[in-house]
Amino acid sequence: MTTPRPLADLSADEARRIVLRAQGFIGAPDRRSGVRGILRHLGAIQLDTISVLARSHELVPYARLGAVGRRTVEDAYWQDTHSFEYWSHAACILPIEEWPHFAFRRRAYRNRPQWNHDLPDGVYDQVIKQLRSEGPLTATELGGAKKTNDWWDWSGSKVAVERALMYGEVVCVERRGWKRIYDLAERAVPDDLLHDELDDTECLRRLVGLAGRSLGVGTRADIADYHRLKGEQVDAVIAESGLVPVSVEGWGKPAWADPAALETPPRGRHRTTLLSPFDSLIWERARTERIFGFTHRLEAYVPKQKRIHGYFAMPVLAGGRLVGRVDPAREGRTLVAKQVTLDGPKAVPAVAQALAEAATWVDCTDARVERVDTPELREPLAQELARLLG
Repeated sequence: MTTPRPLADLSADEARRIVLRAQGFIGAPDRRSGVRGILRHLGAIQLDTISVLARSHELVPYARLGAVGRRTVEDAYWQDTHSFEYWSHAACILPIEEWPHFAFRRRAYRNRPQWNHDLPDGVYDQVIKQLRSEGPLTATELGGAKKTNDWWDWSGSKVAVERALMYGEVVCVERRGWKRIYDLAERAVPDDLLHDELDDTECLRRLVGLAGRSLGVGTRADIADYHRLKGEQVDAVIAESGLVPVSVEGWGKPAWADPAALETPPRGRHRTTLLSPFDSLIWERARTERIFGFTHRLEAYVPKQKRIHGYFAMPVLAGGRLVGRVDPAREGRTLVAKQVTLDGPKAVPAVAQALAEAATWVDCTDARVERVDTPELREPLAQELARLLG
């Protein structure tokens, strides 16, 4: 692909601020549009099983809106068929209006020659029949999620319903106690959206454009990663996606930006908050290092003795920069900062503020600081946190 001439030259700081605004971290939050507005703005909110303070799909709107009620978050996603769950960056909640634009992925799954799980004869049709007559249902209600206690040992019903989800014949209409609730797409998706009429090029053009707008500015790899597209898929449509070529100081690679993001410089108040490791601001490690100079790695799946920052270390955003990280836990109504990394003494007030707000959000009345990478900062952090929690 021939790299077009950049239409703008951005400093590293300008690019960082454009990214923060595009991701909803600069300026007053749009509380009128609420959680649903955040979902439309980001285009995808990643799901994950880990729950420490809360699950990741709750933490993402919290980071932008503040202490929005957790029940409010769930209702905003799932009531009135506002969203659906599908494979995007990973398993993600997606705005329902984007259903037609994932037709390319549904077609790819239907044409997939091999699968990890065998599908017993007749089970697929039985699952569809049962959903039609009894749905919505969980995998357990469809006949069982697993054959044994092994996480990978799915039952035939689970294999069938997950296959139907990938094909687009079935939709996850809600998460209840982390279990997927399945229903037929013909019931769950509005009639005007329930089609696979868009060809692959139209789907990709839309998703590349959406990714660029959600990122503000990004490289080819950044844009591809947002919805897990292939680089050549991005190359094929980016010229018609509405994004414009730019160069960014220090990035070393061509970049593309949302033209609307270039029209006015980002201004407004910065959010101070804990970030889920699965937040779209930081979910791609190379991009996070390039923009913030911050090495971020989820260590939940690293053996305990090899962890550096903790099981679910949450980066702390303040003043438009990542100023530390906290590995949190809850003990009753006490928020525990098990391990804290601080970017110097100046980070103490911001980290304390982020912890205090998070504690209040999850209904904790007390907080305790255990380990701090700079031991002499432990007491100042604990004192500031106690003052904020009053």
